[in-house]
Amino acid sequence: MTIKWLKAAGVRALKTAAQTAIGVIGATTVFSEVNWTVVGGTVLLATVTSFLTSFAGLPEVSDE
Repeated sequence: MTIKWLKAAGVRALKTAAQTAIGVIGATTVFSEVNWTVVGGTVLLATVTSFLTSFAGLPEVSDE
């Protein structure tokens, strides 16, 4: 892992977190009020999954 890889993986994970939060908040407001515990847990899981998926390779970072 290099600094470049960590930065790229972090940016990707942050984007995934934001997209997941928007999706979950949007879906829950349709059905009832927002359950922030569910939103937080879902966002955390998606962020960790994104970061772990980055170990398979990031197109933003060439093999050095």
